[in-house]
Amino acid sequence: MNRYDVRNTAQLVDAQAVDTYLKDHWIRTSRAQSNPDPLRTLRTGIFIQSIKFFNSTEVNLTGYIWQRYVADVHDDIKPKEGEAGFIFPEQVDSGSNIEPRVAYRHRNGDHEEVIGWYFEATLRQPFEYSDYPFDHKTVWVRMWPKDFSRNIILVPDYEAYKATDTPDIFGIEESIVLGAWEREDTYFDYKPSSYDTNFGIDNYIGQDQFPELYYNVVIKRKFENAFVVHLLPLFLVAALLFATLLTVSGQRDIAEKHGFNTSGMIGVCSALFFVVLLAHIQLREQFGGSGVVYIEYFFFLMYAVLVISAANTYLFCTQSATWLRIIHYRDNLVPKVFYWPMVLGGMVMLTLVVWDGR
Repeated sequence: MNRYDVRNTAQLVDAQAVDTYLKDHWIRTSRAQSNPDPLRTLRTGIFIQSIKFFNSTEVNLTGYIWQRYVADVHDDIKPKEGEAGFIFPEQVDSGSNIEPRVAYRHRNGDHEEVIGWYFEATLRQPFEYSDYPFDHKTVWVRMWPKDFSRNIILVPDYEAYKATDTPDIFGIEESIVLGAWEREDTYFDYKPSSYDTNFGIDNYIGQDQFPELYYNVVIKRKFENAFVVHLLPLFLVAALLFATLLTVSGQRDIAEKHGFNTSGMIGVCSALFFVVLLAHIQLREQFGGSGVVYIEYFFFLMYAVLVISAANTYLFCTQSATWLRIIHYRDNLVPKVFYWPMVLGGMVMLTLVVWDGR
C-alpha cells in the first residue's frame, strides 16, 4: 500500500537519455519552426539542503544551483554580476524568500566557467493527500533559464553527481531533516509546457510544447506520526464507548451498581462525539481544499458507531417494542458481542472499498 512505483515516472538517468528525449520532443520541432535563435543547451545542477512544508500547498526549499557556461557558446546569455541564471516560475512570496546570490565562481580550464548560487524559495504545488497517511509527495523544482525568450534548454549536469540511476538518491543532503517524512527517490525529467500567450515576445520559442526541466524529490510519510496523532485517539474513544456499552443492563441491581441510565449513556455519546469532531477538524485544517482523505473514513465510521450505540441504548429501554427482541436478548448481549467485530470489520471494509477504487 505504502510503496512508490518508479514505473509511473519518466525518469532521465543520464545524458544519453536527455539527448534522446530532446531529439524526439524538441529538436525536430525547433527546426521545423525555423527559429532564428540557435538551440543551445545549458548544463544545470541542483543540491537541496532543506525541505519544509508551510501548509498543504506550499513548500520551502534551500540549497544550491549551478550552471556551466562554455566560452563562445553561452557568452551572450551569461548572467550579469549579482543576477541568477535561472527562474523558479512557481515561486511565491512567503516573506522569507531570499534572492539567489552567487556562492562561487570556478573556471574549468579556459573554456568553461561554473557559477553557483545559494537559493531559498517557497514553491506552490498541488499536492495530493487522498491516501493520507500512506501517501507519497513529489516535491519538484521547476526551472527556466533566466532569458526564457531564447531557445535555451536546461539539461541536468549528470557529471556532477556520483550516481544518477533509477534506484539512486542524489542532489539532496543525506542527513536532511524531514520530520514526518523520509527520502524515497530523486530524479530529473522534462515536462512539455504550452501557454496561451507569447508574453509579448514575437516568435516566442516556448509557447508550444517546450521542454521544461524538473528536479523531483519523492518523499514518503512516516505512518507512526499519523497513527499516534489521529488513529490512537479514535481507538481510545471506541474503547471508552465499549466500556460504557457494557453498563447497559435491564437488571435493577446491576444498573444501579454501574449507575446506568439512558440519559447518561446519551450524554457519554455526546461527549465522545465532540472529542471525535475536534480531532476531525484538526485533521481537515491540515488539508484545506483537498478532498476526503483515507483516514477520514474512520472518523465517519466512529460517528456512525456513536449514533448506533445511543440508538441501541434508547431502544433497549423501550421494553414495549416486541420486535426488538434481538436487542433485549440476554440483557443486550448481541450488541455487546458484535461491537468490536462491527468496528474492526468496518475499518477493513472501508479500506478495501477506498483502495480498490484507486
